[in-house]
Amino acid sequence: MNWMVLPYRRYAQFSGRSRPKEYWLFALFLMIAFLAAIFLDGVFGLGGSGHYVEHWPLGYSVAFVDRGGPFTLILCLGSFIPGLAVAVRRLHDSNRSGWWLLIGIVPLIGSLWLFILLIWAGTRGSNRFGPDPLA
Repeated sequence: MNWMVLPYRRYAQFSGRSRPKEYWLFALFLMIAFLAAIFLDGVFGLGGSGHYVEHWPLGYSVAFVDRGGPFTLILCLGSFIPGLAVAVRRLHDSNRSGWWLLIGIVPLIGSLWLFILLIWAGTRGSNRFGPDPLA
């Protein structure tokens, strides 16, 4: 659990390096948290537009929400800066500038390349962004 919430403790720290474990466990934590927030928005009827399916193949009624509500908004606002910071630190671990995050703007190819950069192993030993987080 420590690795999942470490980026919140390092809230706006864009300097230094982050291990792959810190980045990917935070990403997993956010995915689960967003699913829970969207679910809560739907349960309390706080989501944007949605539709209700009476006869679903599994035999029970289900409500689908296609936009988040206040729970999702609060999570999004509270996680934007830590998510950005941990991604920058992850790029620093492979000796790349945080500006490489902007490559994700390029449709498809940019997102795939950014994904590859984020899973790339970090440089061993110190680099221009700091000491090795594995050391």
